[in-house]
Amino acid sequence: MEPKRLTGPEAGSLKYDILTALTLLGLHGTATEQTSMMRLIALITARYNWRANELTVGQRDIARMWAVNERTVKREMKRLTDAQILVCKRSGVRGRVGAYTLNLSIVAKLSEPSWKAVGPDFEERMAMNAPVKTANVVKVDFAATPASKPEDVVPDKPGTWRAVQRNLRANDEAVFQNWYARLSLTKQTGGVVELLAPSRFVANYIKTHLFDELHRALEQEFGIIEEIRITT
Repeated sequence: MEPKRLTGPEAGSLKYDILTALTLLGLHGTATEQTSMMRLIALITARYNWRANELTVGQRDIARMWAVNERTVKREMKRLTDAQILVCKRSGVRGRVGAYTLNLSIVAKLSEPSWKAVGPDFEERMAMNAPVKTANVVKVDFAATPASKPEDVVPDKPGTWRAVQRNLRANDEAVFQNWYARLSLTKQTGGVVELLAPSRFVANYIKTHLFDELHRALEQEFGIIEEIRITT
């Protein structure tokens, strides 16, 4: 099984694409956005824990890196969380360091208008065509989409894709909405499960970041799973 962290050639490419997308947000934005993205990129490059998928750095350390005071750090982090580019996993209070994670779905959505400035290869890798439409689709109950599978019309029936989705949603609503809700089950035969993702970007992120959690949720409903295929 693939580890729940960014490893291997595809993972390395994904990291560079994430940084490129953040750079585009700054270069094609306002002066304030340029400064915010420069600060964020420096922070991610130096201190982001890709294995744990989180950023845990104290305000004093960030202030030193950015050459600003802690009040500026507080304002900047609020600006980034308000924009949903960063998601606060744990607030930094009473001496405890705060923890943040990158919201890659939002980064992709906000940077999409500028992808063509990099080139068709970058556009293809990101492959987040019409993210707004995608977001609208995944919020619709799967039971409303045409299908002949019983799991699409019996949401809570055990041993179904709907049951897998329910369990994943219960683990983390935000992660579910940003990633798992974009998947659809195309085939489940014996120990092999085939899933369809809307883009290579989503497929690669789930493979490198969320694979273990997905594997556990599938086995909880379908039994032993020997192979999981995620296609686009």
